[in-house]
Amino acid sequence: MKFNHEEFEENNLSITRYESMLRSNDVKFFDSDEFESIIHHYLENGKIAKAKKAISLGLSQHPSSVNLKLLRVEVLVFEDRLDKANMLLVQLHAIEPENEEIYIQKANILSKQNNHTKAIELLNTALKYTDDDADIFSLIGMEYLFMDDFQNAKINFMKCLEVDNNDYSALYNIIYCFDFLEEHEEAISYLNKFLDKNPYSEVAWHQVGKQYYDLKDYKKALAAFDFAIISDEYFIGAYLEKGKVLEKLKKYNEAIENYRITLELDDPTSFALLRIGKCFERLGSDDLAIQHYSKTVHEDPLLDKGWIAITDYYMRKRNYQKALYYTNKAISIDAENILYWKRYAKINNRLGFYEEAERGYRRTLELGNYELETWLNLSDILHRIGEPDAAIQSMHQAIEFYPENAEVQYRLAGMHYEKQELSKGEFHLRKALELDTEYTIILEELFEKVFQLTLVQNLISEYTVD
Repeated sequence: MKFNHEEFEENNLSITRYESMLRSNDVKFFDSDEFESIIHHYLENGKIAKAKKAISLGLSQHPSSVNLKLLRVEVLVFEDRLDKANMLLVQLHAIEPENEEIYIQKANILSKQNNHTKAIELLNTALKYTDDDADIFSLIGMEYLFMDDFQNAKINFMKCLEVDNNDYSALYNIIYCFDFLEEHEEAISYLNKFLDKNPYSEVAWHQVGKQYYDLKDYKKALAAFDFAIISDEYFIGAYLEKGKVLEKLKKYNEAIENYRITLELDDPTSFALLRIGKCFERLGSDDLAIQHYSKTVHEDPLLDKGWIAITDYYMRKRNYQKALYYTNKAISIDAENILYWKRYAKINNRLGFYEEAERGYRRTLELGNYELETWLNLSDILHRIGEPDAAIQSMHQAIEFYPENAEVQYRLAGMHYEKQELSKGEFHLRKALELDTEYTIILEELFEKVFQLTLVQNLISEYTVD
């Protein structure tokens, strides 16, 4: 531990000396290891231009340093200057054919060129020369992920974790593969074996809990999250997941307690505030529910779930004016959110503001929401406000998405009959009756005069007589 601290201090001193040199334009000597740590510092902090300058100065003082040249390759690859990077790697391979970093960088280039199979071959070669198997297995796992080969990806991440059981990114990737393959029971079995060797791994207990949650085994999920908290009482993720499980078990007060712990451990999160609001609403504490929904959108105005929670709350209470107020606020923040526009349209429809409702439904369609309900509501509003041609057009557009839907056909039939377009009306009515005779109620409710026509009744009877 002392060595690591001293190494950290030395790196900081090197960086301070180096930056002081740049400010004074007084060139000082640094050994190649110092340059490496300086360059790594800049790369890790995304300061590519500074890293490039350090590489250039480093190579001017140590022109034969393979490691500095490899860092130059890393930057070239980052900048997509792959041909130049490849040329340099060929030269370096001739000098140090057993340097694993050369194979790693070659594999990185091939990966960028979508040649993942060849990249894996080179990484397997790197395994022969490396002292850090875990890193290589992790890189191989990522290449298999790029190929959507989750089975082999999982195997390599497992090898990584066998070498370094503190590599939680590997553990997360293993579980990601299990989840994608929908192997929840297998994931639990693997995690339990891991926990036999690492009984206080809060991350593993957390993942076990999530697997049981997905399997809807809430009692076992709860026990796993409790063990995660025992392993690390400051583990916010475990409290959040435990809260979700308690909600499923309808233990809302206990869920609130767990969500509140997360607020004490760290800055408030919009997720925790939203869930507390939901719990209070289910407990019938409306004032506290709204209070927390308001805190949610204040904390994160871009979280649509917060605005939707407030809007839906007031819609359930039939307070449409307040629901509209909050929907308008949400739209002013994110005018591209389909969920907001759907509610805007629905609320305006309830309030009898049909032109605004029409605008809302049209906007949801423009944004790519092609649900049947959207088309039907738009058509009904256009029909109501006396725009039959536009209503008919919207139903014909709906047919492109729902060619065999009776509700669309009945509406078209009704509107064509109203326009005295009898042959078109008959065509769509026959089509509708062939699809579903039960939906004649649409004609009865929306087109009462059409429904009462003798020719329409006669046509309906053709399809409904036993």
